[in-house]
Amino acid sequence: MKYLILVTDGAGDEPMEALGGKTPLEAANLNNINSLAARGTVGMVNTIPEGMAPGSDAANLSVMGYDPKIYHSGRSPLEAVSMGVELSPTDVAFRCNLVTLKGEGDYEDLTIVDHSAGDITTEEAAELLKAINEAFSTDKIHFYTGFSYRHAMVIQDGSTGYEFMPPHDVLDQRVGDHLPRGAGSEFIKDMMKKSYKLLSQHPANQARVEKGLNPANSIWIWGQGRKPNLTPMYDKYKVKGVTVSAVDLIKGIGLCAGLKAVAVEGATGTIDTNYEGKVAAAIQSFEEGYDLVFLHLEGPDECSHQGDLAGKIRSLELIDEKIVGPLVEYFNRSGEDYRFLVLPDHQTPIRIRTHLGEPVPFVMYDSTDQKEEDPSRTFAETSGKKGLNFDNGYELTDFFFKKK
Repeated sequence: MKYLILVTDGAGDEPMEALGGKTPLEAANLNNINSLAARGTVGMVNTIPEGMAPGSDAANLSVMGYDPKIYHSGRSPLEAVSMGVELSPTDVAFRCNLVTLKGEGDYEDLTIVDHSAGDITTEEAAELLKAINEAFSTDKIHFYTGFSYRHAMVIQDGSTGYEFMPPHDVLDQRVGDHLPRGAGSEFIKDMMKKSYKLLSQHPANQARVEKGLNPANSIWIWGQGRKPNLTPMYDKYKVKGVTVSAVDLIKGIGLCAGLKAVAVEGATGTIDTNYEGKVAAAIQSFEEGYDLVFLHLEGPDECSHQGDLAGKIRSLELIDEKIVGPLVEYFNRSGEDYRFLVLPDHQTPIRIRTHLGEPVPFVMYDSTDQKEEDPSRTFAETSGKKGLNFDNGYELTDFFFKKK
């Protein structure tokens, strides 16, 4: 039996007037996923425990089969692990975004306009991180280059007692209303302020401005935590698996769970990713004897954060056409029994351009247990509400692997 978990990041949404009362999932043309749904199981799942922030860290821990209330310790240590950073039990890792700020006056009076600095390239970002390290690194503080706008800061023997705001939650808002808080946070605020002057003058950003691109003119620190101690997925479910994702967070959760991180050239974490490369990586992993592929697509989430409704729908249709269709063809051609789970990790409604902790729809298909075909079963919120309901994401994962 082969297992494929496909995460359509941020695909969950709300009914929209612009779509005649439909959600983006209901408006999108998803023939391949809906074919699986018609012959499989649909439902709704709550991936975010009550009282927890609806972050991708908690959500994807849940989807991988871990209770975030027990295992969640912040997203940044997971991302740092994926970058090859060796974290001791007392190290504290932080997410370091490269963001775009605009406006006049003091740093506090600027506006956060882009949490991804125009999806800056990793090559450009590496130049900027080098300058940041030269300016701010000490024997206890160091910055690590990740992917695109997503990077890490690690403090030896650091504190987790700070309050931060994710930049994607405060777009188009005043910087000074969302700076770090808590005892001892002044030095982090000071680095952020000084980074604005440093990065604004950097040649890499001056070149971006000349091209009409958003400059990565400030660092934004958030998401602190220590490395979690996850029970390996092989011990939980007796499967050997891999992750296929452009996002460091997903790779990091997988590595902590004993899954190999498979790199795909041209995988960007946006709608313009290498779909064919991701499919090839998944198929190669199955051919090499792996039982599980955890395949993650970030495109719908990024489009939601940008408020791009047409892009979100297009990203869903591309996933259906370029990911699900070819993988179903592969499974049918190989003759291998398989189970296929498709779901968002969380909602990212276009209306608010950030995450919500509401339940999301899922589709589960088992080639050995096909249901009588029912076209009313689809990968969508309205259909899901008529199916099974899981109060916790890890319970759905247990069900998927037939643990319960």
